[in-house]
Amino acid sequence: MYTGTHVTHGAQGTKALAASLAASLAPGTVVLFTGGMGAGKTTFCTGLAQGLGCTDEASSPTFSIANVYRGPQPLAHFDLYRITSPEDLETAGLFDYIAQGAIVAVEWSELAEGWFDGERVVHVDIQPGEHEDERIITIEGAGL
Repeated sequence: MYTGTHVTHGAQGTKALAASLAASLAPGTVVLFTGGMGAGKTTFCTGLAQGLGCTDEASSPTFSIANVYRGPQPLAHFDLYRITSPEDLETAGLFDYIAQGAIVAVEWSELAEGWFDGERVVHVDIQPGEHEDERIITIEGAGL
């Protein structure tokens, strides 16, 4: 149901798609995001957190590198924009969160080609649509 291309309108539509996707994710799944600045990656993560029942408010981890949202199914939200190696991810605890069964969301995953081989992965690409509030969201992966 979730694999394929979806069109959303406004932040609420993007969050709703993400919240419904959240129910299909197995513990330890890595959600790899691609899309330009302002595409809606953090908005999608907000919806994931809501769908997973997280009690913390989701926000961009650009400056903190990682945010963790508590709930029945925790979500660890990483931004790789300033990460340069898999060792940096190890230091930030990303692989520990996977091992603990958290859902791990990774923004700017195109900067980490091959770093998640062997993990249960879902790819989410977010692109602007024809209208300002429209997003074209492509979801695919073995983690579904």
